[in-house]
Amino acid sequence: MSAADAPPREIALTSLSHGAGCGCKIGAAELMPVIDGLGAVTDPRLLVGPSTGDDAAVFALSDRLALVQTVDFFTPIVDDPFDFGRIAAANALSDVYAMGGVPLTALNLVAFPLERLGASVLRRILEGGVAVVTEARCAIVGGHSIDDPEPKYGLAVTGTVDPNRLLANTGARAGDVLVLTKPLGVGAITTAAKRGRAPDTACAAAVEVMVALNERASRQALAAEARAATDVTGFGLLGHLHNLARESGLQATVEAAEIPVIPGALELLADGDGVSGGGRRNLEHAVTFTRFASDLNPARRRLACDPATSGGLLVAVAPDRAGDIDGAVIGALHDGEAGEIALV
Repeated sequence: MSAADAPPREIALTSLSHGAGCGCKIGAAELMPVIDGLGAVTDPRLLVGPSTGDDAAVFALSDRLALVQTVDFFTPIVDDPFDFGRIAAANALSDVYAMGGVPLTALNLVAFPLERLGASVLRRILEGGVAVVTEARCAIVGGHSIDDPEPKYGLAVTGTVDPNRLLANTGARAGDVLVLTKPLGVGAITTAAKRGRAPDTACAAAVEVMVALNERASRQALAAEARAATDVTGFGLLGHLHNLARESGLQATVEAAEIPVIPGALELLADGDGVSGGGRRNLEHAVTFTRFASDLNPARRRLACDPATSGGLLVAVAPDRAGDIDGAVIGALHDGEAGEIALV
């Protein structure tokens, strides 16, 4: 029987994954020295490039139109193939939304053990991707696949943005408040699920968070005249906020109690069942730029470093416009040492 004819195998996708979703990313502390100064681009049409660590590249075509380009893929974060496809697609599209852009086309990126898992599993992953890309009014126009013992899926996405309404991570101003549009805790729940210790209700809630597009949040941020944004993914809230604050030349203060959390995630972080390798690496990096309040609940500290997958947008916006964005106000930006954070 050929792989194309083989029935689905009863193998949990996450059992083949060394990491969970964006938690499989190389840590920021390890990656930055490798890519620092690599392939610097001097073309003036490149409005946003790798030097600022933003969510996507932006290349000007005219005074009113620019391309947004990004790529994102990862190992399975859930066992259901269709959900894995949906999550990976929503995560890749998010980088375009974080720039204030509109996704137009996408290319599938697939690494898959076809002989071991069967073609039907791969098809369900791709169907999940199609479902979310279609919801975004985007089109999958091709892709590339390789044989790999560890499954991976994602998208390379191209979109457009008005250069005059760009949500780069360099544009925040002192006095802006920080709005987070999705709750944290995905990393904790999916890590615990892989260990067989996460409640079904928490797992279902995490999937719903991850498959939700950031399109509405992006439109709301633009309408509120937001000055900067990023999406919260594998480096955790503190890691992504550090980039935004550093590139904007500001300090940040975050109120830990105001950070929204998926029900059940804090308990999994408190007892250790939801603590991942990626979360530990994020925390080790965060202590180099974050001052933690002495009385801070350890689970809240871990939550702020929890690797998110297809997380929400973190938007810097004027205080009087924060209510125009659906989300929680979790802190503010102010003058001080660029990139430093206080978690209180």
